[in-house]
Amino acid sequence: MASLLILKTGCTYPVISQTFGDFEHWFVRHLDADSRPVVRDVTREGPPESVAGWSGVVITGSPAMVTEGLPWSEQTASWLREAVDNDVPVLGVCYGHQLLAHAFGGRVGFRDEGRESGTFPVTLTEEGKQDRLLGQLPETFPAHLTHAQSVLALPPQAILLAHSDGEPHQAFRIGRQAWGVQFHPEFDHRIMTGYLETQARDLEREGQDPGSLIAKVQETAQATSLLARFARYASGQNAGRPYTGSTSR
Repeated sequence: MASLLILKTGCTYPVISQTFGDFEHWFVRHLDADSRPVVRDVTREGPPESVAGWSGVVITGSPAMVTEGLPWSEQTASWLREAVDNDVPVLGVCYGHQLLAHAFGGRVGFRDEGRESGTFPVTLTEEGKQDRLLGQLPETFPAHLTHAQSVLALPPQAILLAHSDGEPHQAFRIGRQAWGVQFHPEFDHRIMTGYLETQARDLEREGQDPGSLIAKVQETAQATSLLARFARYASGQNAGRPYTGSTSR
């Protein structure tokens, strides 16, 4: 049985990792054991040599910025193009969402409004309601967010699946089974609160009220359900599927 690949694109704040672990631990916690997740730190090792042999791919968030164009990030973007071209299921989260958009010609940059952190309602588009991954969610659901950059323009071939008041591109799909979500399905309310506490001074400098944001943090079980659903979907889609080699975009 093929394993689910988690591409780790950085580390969380040390103060948070000391209590809650790092990015990969949060993802693995919500995945079925049957998905057999394998973690690869692309900031140190780069992506695997081949996209073959994986049931699906998850890309984590990162303290890095896509616009920095770091070598490991650009190499991973190229690898993701090949994975999507070969119909490997992909789920990009936050940085992974932005990197997937960048890889296919979207535009990523800093938000004019500054950092967005906290729990906010996300709303599905009509296409999102019909989507095989997001379509099982309520039309509007709470989700955790923390990001300074966004997908400012979607790739030409992308389908918008969800939006929010503060973020027009909360989720999109490219092709049949490559998704990006700006929100963090791997966070729980404790991790989100930890981020807000750690970012408090930065938020205050931007004219935001961290105390009010912390008071609005809630559990986001519906958003979190995406992770196990993606793993089950990827496992079912790829049982016995042969690798076909690179194709053009």
